[in-house]
Amino acid sequence: MTKLTLGAHPYLLGFDELERLVERTAKSGNDGYPPYNIEQTSPTSYRITLAVAGFGDNDLAITLEDRQLVIRGRQQDDSDGRVFLHRGIAARQFQRSFVLADGVEVGEAIIENGLLHVDLTKSQPDTIVQTINIKKG
Repeated sequence: MTKLTLGAHPYLLGFDELERLVERTAKSGNDGYPPYNIEQTSPTSYRITLAVAGFGDNDLAITLEDRQLVIRGRQQDDSDGRVFLHRGIAARQFQRSFVLADGVEVGEAIIENGLLHVDLTKSQPDTIVQTINIKKG
């Protein structure tokens, strides 16, 4: 029995990249840090909120790489000369990735009260009806 993959289905022409997209999303393997929310703020907009307490705006970087929104955080280690009796607030780095669909654009990013908000908007696709002429051969 032959395994039929999503991109190889005879009725799904040109969707071979969708399978690679699903594989890339599965491999992103985020470990749960930092915690985040995704909310729909209107029928065509979304907001991703990450809990980034202790990170300043200079410690964070947001990039869009091949339809993948990547948010990275790296704090400077300022523990030189300090003696911690208990260190429960870790200064660790993170990378959180979100795969965006075609037509989703990244808006502004705001950091407030230890939360990083990234706004996304989805453009409405134009409905196109096209008639194809048939030529005699």
